[in-house]
Amino acid sequence: MTDDWRLDRGQARYLRGATVVRKPYRARSETWEHDHCELCWAKFVDPTVSEAHAQLVRDDPTVLTEGYAALGTGPNREDDCHWICTACFEDFRTRFGWRVAATPAGGG
Repeated sequence: MTDDWRLDRGQARYLRGATVVRKPYRARSETWEHDHCELCWAKFVDPTVSEAHAQLVRDDPTVLTEGYAALGTGPNREDDCHWICTACFEDFRTRFGWRVAATPAGGG
């Protein structure tokens, strides 16, 4: 898998050896209400932000509402702003050496 198109943005520098947790995606703010998988660019949306967001999730089966968040990899080393979809998690779990943490209380 050395020529995989999903590995073209240098993700290894911040994802290698990361601890990840599976949880629902939640908006970080009113202006940061979606994210993308760090590998395949699948879209994560928080359906609780608005009815329009909930409708997007209902209408588009490719939109994700949960996945794996890499803990402590964000700009402040405490943020979990790097998201990985389930398919990419399965494909790259061994390659990146991810450790899975217990789901936080309350699911996120």
